[in-house]
Amino acid sequence: MSRIQLKELNEITESHNEIFQEIKSAFGTIPNMFKVIGNSEAALKSMWTSFGALGAGKLGAKLGEQIAVHVAEINRCQYCLSAHTLLGEKAGVSAEEMKSAQAGESSDPRVQAALTFSKKLVLKKASISMSDIDELKSAGFDDEEVAEILAHVALNIFTNYTNVAFDVPIDFPKVNLS
Repeated sequence: MSRIQLKELNEITESHNEIFQEIKSAFGTIPNMFKVIGNSEAALKSMWTSFGALGAGKLGAKLGEQIAVHVAEINRCQYCLSAHTLLGEKAGVSAEEMKSAQAGESSDPRVQAALTFSKKLVLKKASISMSDIDELKSAGFDDEEVAEILAHVALNIFTNYTNVAFDVPIDFPKVNLS
C-alpha cells in the first residue's frame, strides 16, 4: 500500500483532470505512479511534461527506455524497472536487450556508452569528468544528446524516488531486480 494517497479522478481539480486524461490516453489507464505524484499538481505536471519533452527528443524511445531500466536497477526501483521493461519492448527493444540494459550492458557500442555514462551520473551524483563526456562523444553522441542523456537520468531519478519513497504499488507486469 502506498505511503501517500493514490489520487483518483473524482478527487482532483479540473487542471489535474486534463493531465490525467492525457496520461490515460497514452497508457489506457492512469498508472499508480501518476496517481501518487498527482497529490501535487505541480509535481504531476513536471513529471508528465518531462516525459513528453524527452519522448520527442533526439535520443529516441529505445535508448530512453534502456537508460530507464538501468537507472531503475541502480536505484532499486522495481516499479520503474517493470514499467520501462514493458515500454521498451513496445518501443521495439527485445526482451533480451532490455535485460542486458538492466545490467548496464549492450552489444551496441553506442548504447553501451550511454548506459556507462548514465551509471556514472547516478553513482557519482553527477560529479563526472571531461573524460566521461569525451568517452560518450567518441561513441558518436553530440552535445545535444549528452544533455538529453543527463535529462533522462534526472527524470528517472525523479520517478525512481517517487516509487521507492512512497512504496507505490506496481501496476505493470513485475520484473525482478537483479
